[in-house]
Amino acid sequence: MASGSRFIIKQAAVPNLLLGIAAAGGVYAAYSYLQGSTSSQPRKMFGGVAGSLTLQETENINHNTKRLRFAFPNAQDETGLTVVSSVLTLSWPKGSLTPAIRPYTPVSDLSKPGFIDLMVKKYPGGKVSTHLHSLQPGDSLFFAFGIKAYPWTPNKHNHVTLIAGGAGITPLYQLIQGVLDNPEDRTKMTLVFGVNTERDLLLREEFETYQRKFPDRFEIVYTVSQPDEGSSVRKGHVTKELLNEVLPVRTDKVFVCGPPAMENALTGKGRGELGILGELGYRKDQIFKF
Repeated sequence: MASGSRFIIKQAAVPNLLLGIAAAGGVYAAYSYLQGSTSSQPRKMFGGVAGSLTLQETENINHNTKRLRFAFPNAQDETGLTVVSSVLTLSWPKGSLTPAIRPYTPVSDLSKPGFIDLMVKKYPGGKVSTHLHSLQPGDSLFFAFGIKAYPWTPNKHNHVTLIAGGAGITPLYQLIQGVLDNPEDRTKMTLVFGVNTERDLLLREEFETYQRKFPDRFEIVYTVSQPDEGSSVRKGHVTKELLNEVLPVRTDKVFVCGPPAMENALTGKGRGELGILGELGYRKDQIFKF
C-alpha cells in the first residue's frame, strides 16, 4: 500500500470527486484563500478544500522512503486535523492526462503550526510515488482536504495494540504521537511492526525514544523477514504464534495497517470468517483496519 493510510475510492466516483473539488471555481477560491490572506489569526488548513502547498525540504529516510515537508503560507497556520486523520492529495505524474488521487497520513505533529510532513515510500513502477520523490524544494502539491480515519477518544481504552506492516506504519505512528504526547491521555500501547529488512523499520528512532520515555505505557515488538547478520531483532513475519506470544491479554482494541495480504490474514479475508485475530479471541468490533 502507499505510505500513508489507504482510502478506497471507487473508480466511478472519481469524476464526481474531481468535479466537487473544482466546481464553481473552488480550486481558484481555495488557492486565493491559501495565498492571499495576511490575517494574523491562525487558519485551519484542512477544514475544507485547501489548495497547493510548496515543498520546503526533503529528507531521505532510507533507500526508498522520503519525508517531504510542505510549508503553509503563514507560519502560524495550523493543520486543523485531529488524531487519526489523513489528507487527500492530487498530483499529475509525468504522462498522466488526469490527476492521481492519493491519501497520505501526516507524520508531523498535528499541533505544530507552519508545515505538514508526509512520509512517502517509492514503489517500483509507482507513478505517484515516483513523481512525489522527484519533487524539489519550491515545487508544489495540491492538497484537497482532510479525512478523519478514526474517532479517537483519550482514555476510552486501557490498552490498545497496533499492528503494522511496512509503510502502513504511518497512521499508527500518528496515533502513537497523539496518545503519548497528550499528558491527559493515559492509554497504554503495544506496537507490533513487521518489515522485510531492518532498513524498512521506519521511524525506529522515534519509537525507541517514546519507549524510553514511557517504559510503562509503550512496548515495541519488531519482526523482520531478513534481519542483519548478528542482529538481535526477531526474525519472521506477523504470525498467529507471534501475536499469541506478545499481545497483552488486557488489549481492548487492535488497529491494523499494512499490505493487503497481511491485513486479510489478520482480519479474515482469505482465512475464513475469523482471521488470525478472530482465532485469538478478538471480536470484529475490537478490530479497526485502516
